[in-house]
Amino acid sequence: MTVAEQRAADGQQLASLFQQHHVDLVRLAVLLVQDQPTAEDTVQDVYLRLQARRGQLGREGEELAYIRACVLNGCRSVLRRRRIAARVGPSIGVSVDVLAGESAEAEVIRSEERRQVLVALAGLPARRREVLVLRYYLGLSEAQIAATLGISNGSVKSAAARGLAGLAKALEKESP
Repeated sequence: MTVAEQRAADGQQLASLFQQHHVDLVRLAVLLVQDQPTAEDTVQDVYLRLQARRGQLGREGEELAYIRACVLNGCRSVLRRRRIAARVGPSIGVSVDVLAGESAEAEVIRSEERRQVLVALAGLPARRREVLVLRYYLGLSEAQIAATLGISNGSVKSAAARGLAGLAKALEKESP
């Protein structure tokens, strides 16, 4: 296979991965940057950077973990720029899907509960927040999280346990 053919094949593989996982990658980014347009831009920037560097998608069989790690790094950069520019805490702006047939009161209660969880999640240290999002939102296993973040399985377990404890503590403070 020539170099040009290999690059074309790598481009097809990258395009296929993004088509299959784009929605999940954007959801991951939304939970971290808490802003849909910024999340979409971050995922698109990752795709463009990887497209420009064809053939560098991590180890064989771990391409998706590599892409997730790139999205996480992109989100970290966005958050870092926000802190530097504004020196203000993150704003929570995640939209809530309205379930058909629910009362307005139930929708408001669910919206407030979700807001409280997102505020508590945003207050956690970055590693704990990332582990919880990958574990409970994307449903990744400890091994997949470890591969995505480049840490050991034990670090994933301890970050998850400490993150859940931190969430519980923060949500206790929020509850009347």
